[in-house]
Amino acid sequence: MDAAAVKQAIEKGVPGATAEVTTPRNPDHAAEDPHYAAVVVAEAFEGQSLVDQHRMVYDALGEAMTREIHAIELRTYTPTEYQESEVP
Repeated sequence: MDAAAVKQAIEKGVPGATAEVTTPRNPDHAAEDPHYAAVVVAEAFEGQSLVDQHRMVYDALGEAMTREIHAIELRTYTPTEYQESEVP
């Protein structure tokens, strides 16, 4: 699973989400140890705890989290939180 597929799975599985997915580790080692970082913005996160927001993303990724993705660093925001943040 590459970064584009991770992005697509998140955006499909979390209602109204937009995601930016990167591979912060050495791409030469990505095949055997796939790590990703994702910034996910969704209205569906409104009123949800951070744990619940992350659970929504993990649910969207489904079995890929245990089979194809070694680790993912998540930053989740509501649209308002994202606008007020200093995320580039």
